[in-house]
Amino acid sequence: MALSPLNARRWRNFKANRRAFYALWIFLALFTASLFAEVIANDKPIVVSYRGQLFFPAYRFYPETAFGGDFRTEAIYRDEAVQCLIVTGGAEACWDDPETYIAEAQATGTVDGAPVQTGWMIWPPIPYHYRTINNVGTAPSAPDGKHWLGTDDTARDVLARVIYGFRTSILFTLIVTAVASVIGIAAGAVQGYFGGRVDLVFQRLLEIWGSTPSLYVIIILFAILGRSFWLLVFVSILFGWPALTGVVRAEFLRARNFEYVRAARALGVSDRTIMFRHILPNAMVATLTMLPFVITGTISMLASLDYLGYGLPSSAPSLGELALQGKQHLQAPWLAFAAFFTFASMLSLLVFVFEGVRDAFDPRKVFK
Repeated sequence: MALSPLNARRWRNFKANRRAFYALWIFLALFTASLFAEVIANDKPIVVSYRGQLFFPAYRFYPETAFGGDFRTEAIYRDEAVQCLIVTGGAEACWDDPETYIAEAQATGTVDGAPVQTGWMIWPPIPYHYRTINNVGTAPSAPDGKHWLGTDDTARDVLARVIYGFRTSILFTLIVTAVASVIGIAAGAVQGYFGGRVDLVFQRLLEIWGSTPSLYVIIILFAILGRSFWLLVFVSILFGWPALTGVVRAEFLRARNFEYVRAARALGVSDRTIMFRHILPNAMVATLTMLPFVITGTISMLASLDYLGYGLPSSAPSLGELALQGKQHLQAPWLAFAAFFTFASMLSLLVFVFEGVRDAFDPRKVFK
């Protein structure tokens, strides 16, 4: 699909900012990888072959009985007995000495002299989920060959929690920023375009809404309804949409009396078309200049709430909670370093990308 001349110029302008261009690809690679966190860091195999059939435990529930076990609860794939059942095709002898029978089945294809249909498992590169509690002795434990970034104070793998926490932070930020920006831009456009009493009423409402103590509202709602991801998204949008309203309002107040706007009105063009087809594109430069601050502010807000204990549920992977552990365990600096470098990398990449987006939409900048 060919780009229009305007969009082609914007893409050239974006690519001319090399820092933004490379930051975009690095960020997309990291975010895409985090979307498949279940096949990168998990305590369940990606693929299991049992008696000639393929199973995908990373994305589906399978009871232990599916592999010849006794329980209808989900199979614990890290248990040697379950691994033995899979490798030996469900041999009952697995409950006695699983390690011995796994080795025998893999070496000879038999168990106690009887032939078996051997199975296999493909594990993720990091065989730990963000909830997996590992037997590491003292927790938190320092980085080693098994736990590349160490473990936290409940013996959970830090790298796994960083991967899942990165995905959670980005998804939360994208949802909140997209919805809040649409509401804020629409509100600012109405204020600036119509002005007068509409603008006056909106401004008074914004002043009242802006003075509402959002942290207290979050505490009250979470005390009544409990902590959840979508409730936090809703509250963040509720208090985040005015961030872009003032910038868009100022641009519309400035542009509503331009000659091309008067000409459009004289030709009978509808207010909606003038606002969002003619004025808004010219207001996007100032809006996109503010957008990186909105995004970084949303990420920081989520981390701050998690740090204070009013963010995501305690069991959720959270970079803010990891930073809190770093403060509480100064003898384990890998916790603080993991949180700091993840935040620094994530925020830097996003700021670089939106610098390029701002240049792309700026009609005054033309790159060859």
